[in-house]
Amino acid sequence: MPIFDAIGMAQSGAAVYRKWIDAVSDNISNMNDVTSTSQAAYQAKSIEAGEMRGGGAQVVSVGLGSAEGRLVYQPDHPLADAKGYVRYPDIDLGEQMGQLIMAQRGYQANLSAVDRARSAYEAALQVGKG
Repeated sequence: MPIFDAIGMAQSGAAVYRKWIDAVSDNISNMNDVTSTSQAAYQAKSIEAGEMRGGGAQVVSVGLGSAEGRLVYQPDHPLADAKGYVRYPDIDLGEQMGQLIMAQRGYQANLSAVDRARSAYEAALQVGKG
């Protein structure tokens, strides 16, 4: 595999993992958004990756979670309905943190592959000079 192909594939992988990190960050930052029961809850984002033509990875789609969320009894909340319920997104912080760790490790691994390929290319240039 030519070295530039390896760099391109690793860069595309890093881009996919970056999108995953962004989606998880959005989910975590919106997990405490409250809406009335007549409105939809924030829908958690999920990333689906696929193979690019010619090698590498790309984001195929961004999925959205349930708009139903979960009902919580908070009669003092200004958005509470007549029965005292409000709607929160159905997002589990533990699951999101696990996904964040996986996405960060994948991102770092792809950047490391780009760095190694760059170092190998530079070493090959040095051999050609000698």
